[in-house]
Amino acid sequence: MRPAMAGGSTSNHTSSKVGGVLGAEAALGLLTATKKREYRVTNKLHEGKRPLYAISFNFLDARYYDVFASAGGNRITVYRCLEGGLVAALQAYADEDKEESYYTLSWACDLDTAPLLVAGGSNGIIRVINCGTEKIHKSFVGHGDSINEIRTQALNPSLVVSASKDESVRLWNVHTGICILVFAGAGGHRNEVLSVDFHPSDIYRIASCGMDGTVKIWSMKEFWTYVDKSFTWTDLPSKFPTKYVQFPVLIASVHSNYVDCNRWLGDFVLSKSVDNETVLWEPKTKEQSPGEGSWDILQKYPVPDCDIWFIKFSCDFHYNSIAIGNRDGKVFVWDLQSSPPVLIARLTHAQCKGAVRQTAMSFDGSTILSCCEDGSIWRWDSIS
Repeated sequence: MRPAMAGGSTSNHTSSKVGGVLGAEAALGLLTATKKREYRVTNKLHEGKRPLYAISFNFLDARYYDVFASAGGNRITVYRCLEGGLVAALQAYADEDKEESYYTLSWACDLDTAPLLVAGGSNGIIRVINCGTEKIHKSFVGHGDSINEIRTQALNPSLVVSASKDESVRLWNVHTGICILVFAGAGGHRNEVLSVDFHPSDIYRIASCGMDGTVKIWSMKEFWTYVDKSFTWTDLPSKFPTKYVQFPVLIASVHSNYVDCNRWLGDFVLSKSVDNETVLWEPKTKEQSPGEGSWDILQKYPVPDCDIWFIKFSCDFHYNSIAIGNRDGKVFVWDLQSSPPVLIARLTHAQCKGAVRQTAMSFDGSTILSCCEDGSIWRWDSIS
């Protein structure tokens, strides 16, 4: 089981760049007629008693835009969203380790056309599943503890990055099985790394965050020859000269507590802590002084009763909106293109009371999924 409540760490907030950032009560009351979007529950699935920690649509392949996968316990299940709120189960995988508990999954692509699912959890082993053959494609061993998040490089979906309890982030090649880079060491995280994400257009940059209360921006630019080498390596993956990246280009103390989810929004960063809010901020790095940059807070998106760790948000493909769950089963949908922030929907259901561990927004945001602590999946569809 994932621990629920967050412990405290200290750091300082910066001042706000955008005026008029709303307090929680004011912001939650701001449901404007122009932005409000109605959603209704169209389906509920129940996978069992074990918590579900991850859920994700496939944004990498247009053929599977309506396909999503969930992860929890030692099980990964693939579904398709059908018309009228229906959901069809397509495939299911059970890890041979019955004690495994999957915490994260990400869609990826091999050099062929079959979609891949990359998943990890409590046993620290990353499984790469080929959805075409319905078999394990590869298993990556390297992390020394559980894996909290895996993300795929959209510009090169053979590359995935993983965040671990062992205080490191690792870059992998799903085609060759090589661990290319390890982000850890003197300037690395000092507690569990809970989230990591690739920059959408700068192929060299990633952002990671964790229990040490920091968000770290890393650059792979000077190590990119190792990435290229990973595609042509013909010897055993264990013999590859994996490189350690010890110093990030920015260490940002935007939050004062655990930071359990971060995503790039263009050159800005969305990061969520256990302090009941997600923050949009601008990192300002200094190329000549790694780690010594600054940041400006732009906007805040309050979410009440979101004070437990391991609650992950999601966005639609174009990052027009963000969906964030809380520990009481509610989901809050914010417009990311408005300033000051606008809450466009609050999704609630009398029977949905378990903590929402992750949400998944469809390509256009018309469908929102949430996976919960009680093993349930809820589907919400917008009402046109």
